[in-house]
Amino acid sequence: MAKRHSHLWEKSLKYIPGGVNSPVRAFRKVGGTPIFIDRACGCRLHDCEGKEYIDYVLSWGPLILGHAHPHVISAIKTACQNGTSFGAPTEREALFAQMIAEAVPSIEKVRLVSSGTEATMTAIRLARGFSGKDDIIKFEGCYHGHSDSLLVKAGSGAATLGVPDSAGVPEDFARHTIALPYNDIETFVRAVEHNHETVACVIVEPVAANMGVVPPKGDFLRTLRDYCTRYDIILIFDEVITGFRLALGGAQELYGIIPDLTTLGKIIGGGMPIGALGGKAVIMDTLAPDGNVYQAGTLSGNPVAVAAGIATLKVLLEENPYQELDRLTRMLADGFRRITQKLSIQSCITQVGSMMSLFFSNETVRDFQAVLRADSERYRNYFHGMLSRGIYLAPSPYEATFLSTAHTEGDIQRTLEAAEESLRQI
Repeated sequence: MAKRHSHLWEKSLKYIPGGVNSPVRAFRKVGGTPIFIDRACGCRLHDCEGKEYIDYVLSWGPLILGHAHPHVISAIKTACQNGTSFGAPTEREALFAQMIAEAVPSIEKVRLVSSGTEATMTAIRLARGFSGKDDIIKFEGCYHGHSDSLLVKAGSGAATLGVPDSAGVPEDFARHTIALPYNDIETFVRAVEHNHETVACVIVEPVAANMGVVPPKGDFLRTLRDYCTRYDIILIFDEVITGFRLALGGAQELYGIIPDLTTLGKIIGGGMPIGALGGKAVIMDTLAPDGNVYQAGTLSGNPVAVAAGIATLKVLLEENPYQELDRLTRMLADGFRRITQKLSIQSCITQVGSMMSLFFSNETVRDFQAVLRADSERYRNYFHGMLSRGIYLAPSPYEATFLSTAHTEGDIQRTLEAAEESLRQI
């Protein structure tokens, strides 16, 4: 049965670098041959060999309504019939921008782009252009797309500039980026006080979701807000994953912290490629054509992605599923805790809203270094045990588990049964 996957993998390796169009799909962190997906509906994936899986990846988060939601598919079909791209304004763009601005507390104006990477890259450029300063502060383990300024790891000290984290990123780019430990308030305060005259912005995932789910600790977000205000630094919340997933207003609504700029993606496209940045009008008006910070994109605000986004946001507005999503995710997280305790397996389980992670660790995971200390070999075995039992988890210990409105208590129960079987086998 696995011959079909192997054949497609060999073909992909021949024509695509690494066999994939985004690195984590290659299964390098868990080993084995990637499975090739043929179709999906609700919370179910079906691979090219006909096997069915309960999906907890959900295209890395955007499918909060599940796969192929009828309202979203209908909107996409209608949009396609009327043309896929115009390179000109549409009425739907204005409606979509209004819906986003009315939902997200910090946004007065919004610019649509075609990906989360574009959104964060533009937000950084906008912050630099508005402030007239060059340096940025980011946090280890928070991923903000693959633009040069953001592919930077920490330097040798608390307030030192970073070094490139990827070949092809010039050191001159990296030297303008200060990378700090997530959730480390004291280090952040020292870095800001030492560098505030050159720092244009601080960018952070308000709930880290690219090193697994790592919630903000105590007053971490409040401290970022207070010190950015004190030193006239622009605070950017990267809500590409958390926006419209944790609440209609994202993590900033959940935690009551208002950034200056917000980047969005994933959910606002209903599964179609899209991104956005928004914030205070006085900052946003620095973008061309009104201001001197240039950004453009032929497919920005394209009618198909916008139609899918509008349909998704309408369902979220009408159904307000967040309390139920939180309940189901807590049920899953609590079930994992019971199982790991019963089997005497050291674990740390984190959960915020409809996102969660299971770390095989004997410590509370609060930053990227703690994530790296978790048992990745046990996760590898756990992943394959779950996959063989029809449960599709992220093929990496550093990614989040997502739930959708299509998941049911029955799905949770089946998943927990598979988890206990898999962990016993390990």
